[in-house]
Amino acid sequence: MQLEGFVRFTLMGVAVAAEDPAVSAAWFVEHFGFKGGIDLGWYVNTQHPEHPNLSLDFVQRDHESWPQVTRGKNIVGTLLAFLVADVDAEFARLTSAGLAVVMPLTTEGWGQRRFQVAGPDGLLVEVLQMVAPDPRWLADNGLAE
Repeated sequence: MQLEGFVRFTLMGVAVAAEDPAVSAAWFVEHFGFKGGIDLGWYVNTQHPEHPNLSLDFVQRDHESWPQVTRGKNIVGTLLAFLVADVDAEFARLTSAGLAVVMPLTTEGWGQRRFQVAGPDGLLVEVLQMVAPDPRWLADNGLAE
């Protein structure tokens, strides 16, 4: 199916303004299985071997390639989410690795079991698993069948 009037793309990437791109990339390599790619010092590319059409890149926040209006600033409010098969196992693994939990493991009525950790450069990283929604939550929100 081809969507008319929309940008067609073959890869989706996220670029994060980083204090130290190599350190930030290494955090995702160590804890989430990404593989390091191009490293220019001011720019480091990573990709995950199971998701070759996704790219997570880190650019030194004061580099000239950033727009002047954001150059050198620490941008906040970005959350990366990873859907997993066993969120409890990931919670145990990541907390035992010493990652800072900013939202504890919780089950949401809308059908997610999730937690969040503090990532590098002000990123929030959410790890979640889809679970059956709570019928009462669905009813209370007008979504019950």
